[in-house]
Amino acid sequence: MALFVGTSGWQYKDWRDVLYPAGVPVRSWLEEYAAHFPTVEINNAFYRLPSRETFEAWRERVPADFVVAVKASRYLTHIKRLKDPGEPVHRLMSHAEGLGGRLGPVLLQLPPTLRADPELLDACLACFPSSARVAVEPRHESWWTPKTREVLENRGAALCWADVRARPVTPLWRTADWGYVRFHEGRARAWPHYGRRSLVTWAERIGQTWAGDEDVFAYFNNDPNGAAVRNAKTFTTLSRPAP
Repeated sequence: MALFVGTSGWQYKDWRDVLYPAGVPVRSWLEEYAAHFPTVEINNAFYRLPSRETFEAWRERVPADFVVAVKASRYLTHIKRLKDPGEPVHRLMSHAEGLGGRLGPVLLQLPPTLRADPELLDACLACFPSSARVAVEPRHESWWTPKTREVLENRGAALCWADVRARPVTPLWRTADWGYVRFHEGRARAWPHYGRRSLVTWAERIGQTWAGDEDVFAYFNNDPNGAAVRNAKTFTTLSRPAP
């Protein structure tokens, strides 16, 4: 298994002195981040889709083997609610493809009020290029049906495994030959850190599900108090195979 562990975003002021030394200017934070982690999830693309030129600029600032996951714009997921997906998906991909070989998975985080509609999801996934890796994070319990799983499997899309307060809030389905995991909020002190026991459990779940040479992407979204940075580093260490 090739495990890529990072955080959801990198531009957090309270990460100074946690990840970013005092003398490193904000304009150099991405380079500093990429010296510590192999991947990042562009979370702010959800609120405002960056231009292709911005994605191209990020591409030039990170190593060739660095992976950038992109959270889809809320215009597609929360305003259009997956309806008429052709134009929003094309715009998303035409911008994100500015990352070139650094482009990793695209995340579709669905609104918590969006009830299951597998046909709608299937039509949306069909709009993505066949080469794109798409992860889907439904947040309404009505999605947990065999039909949803079938759509994801047929499209090669990964069900995003999501954790809130150190518990899975999604089924632990493997729907693709790669995986995607998001950590939203732990239960350890100081909030919202994850405790070591919880991270060990997650490392075991992931290792047992993807036991071959598959790619798995894991992102810590618990950014306050530098929790995501510390937890991502610990999780990376815990997930390494024993010598």
